[in-house]
Amino acid sequence: MAQRGLLIVYTGHGKGKTTASLGLAMRAVGQGLKVIMIQFIKGGWKYGELATARRLAPDFQILPLGKGFTWEEKPAGEDERAAQSALIKAREVIHSGEFGLVILDEINNAVQLGLVELKQVLDLVKERPERLHLVLTGRDAKREIMELADLVTEMREIKHPFQKGILAVRGIEY
Repeated sequence: MAQRGLLIVYTGHGKGKTTASLGLAMRAVGQGLKVIMIQFIKGGWKYGELATARRLAPDFQILPLGKGFTWEEKPAGEDERAAQSALIKAREVIHSGEFGLVILDEINNAVQLGLVELKQVLDLVKERPERLHLVLTGRDAKREIMELADLVTEMREIKHPFQKGILAVRGIEY
């Protein structure tokens, strides 16, 4: 029986959504799948995972297409343009047939911020090839997305070093 691709959602307000998807990417590459991560919000920083992806290329790629984190209620137009470009790229790679696993990092945040429409994401999920595994990360995943998912994991913060005044730690948070 041919295996169908899974829809996986990592959401919640705790740390670890992107990290979980990166662990899944390592497992998938180890099993011979080609993996791509499209980052909808992240961009501008030199994250550790970018260096790892270069070492694993061409089997693992990361495309940081966002403009960086925004905490604005109504993000700037450039954030929306970047998210829409990331969505176009996501559709392209999903239908390319080149990848076994596609990770849309922080896409749930992009929906929550109004940078992409929920309907656009739902359409993308529904039109994906049958054998493609798709991961959606980010806070505040919409109920409609979670209902379609095969696996939903919610990260819940209990304790974080920032609460003690410890800033982002290289190799742990970026």
